[in-house]
Amino acid sequence: MSSAIPTDLSAYPVSIELPVMWGQMDAFGHVNNTVYFRYFESARIAYFDAMSMEALMARLKIGPILGETACRFRIPLQYPDVVTVGARVAAVDFERGQLQMHYAVFSRHHGGRAAAVGDGLIVPFSYADQQRAPLPDAWLDAIRAIEQDIS
Repeated sequence: MSSAIPTDLSAYPVSIELPVMWGQMDAFGHVNNTVYFRYFESARIAYFDAMSMEALMARLKIGPILGETACRFRIPLQYPDVVTVGARVAAVDFERGQLQMHYAVFSRHHGGRAAAVGDGLIVPFSYADQQRAPLPDAWLDAIRAIEQDIS
């Protein structure tokens, strides 16, 4: 996965705001590392909503599966705060038939600085056949409607 993940919110065509909850903090007084993956998941689902993935899945019987994911922590988050989480498709691997997504978590309390960045590998999965599927052209069309520079 790529290490060049943007830390500018303008690089993310889909973003959501989430409150930092008191119960997300751990014994060390900052948001637990597992919570960042929930933030990424919420932004990923918002991206899929922007693609109308539910309708695509109903029509194609192919949906996204997270094949791998990673997170790089930059500054600790604490309650109270509000984060903006961005998601984007960074690359399409046509040969392997998969997508690479980037995510970033921006902290309002820290002046909009990136608290964490991450990426994920998205693989098309046939729920009918219970196996990996080819990358649907309809997914690419939906991504191109969201992204400016995906070929």
